[in-house]
Amino acid sequence: MGHGQEKTGENVDIYRDTWVRFLGYANEVGESFRALVPVSLVWGSYAVSTAYVTADAVDKGRKAAVAHGDNPGRTTRVAVAVVDTFVWQALASVIIPGFTINRMCAASLYLLGRTTKLPLPVRKWTTTAIGLSAIPFIITPIDRSVDFLLDSSLRKLYNEGEKHK
Repeated sequence: MGHGQEKTGENVDIYRDTWVRFLGYANEVGESFRALVPVSLVWGSYAVSTAYVTADAVDKGRKAAVAHGDNPGRTTRVAVAVVDTFVWQALASVIIPGFTINRMCAASLYLLGRTTKLPLPVRKWTTTAIGLSAIPFIITPIDRSVDFLLDSSLRKLYNEGEKHK
């Protein structure tokens, strides 16, 4: 679905156009809180994001299967839809933003410790606030970068004009 198109009840993508999309950002929230919570909660946030990515990929495969009916090449088209969606979402929703927020928070905590006299709990909460506030700013550049990366590599392999995101 292209940008700027109106979404009607029938063509709303639950994984892209509803609150469900925010589940893809669970690991960034987890990374933001890493300094304050047990690491098991951070890994739990990755489980939520990975479940979201997998569910979206399965959904796009199902939609491709319905769209291509019994036509020749149906299996290939379904596989392309699943792989394209899973790889795009894994990179754009989990791996790259998780790494970005992790490093941003680690650097913030380190720099606050080296340059301020703030007590450790204040430094940890400040780091968490920095991580959370960065999330909205990193999403679009990462999404566009992953589009470029896949358009320049994986998508050339299956010569698929349409994106499954």
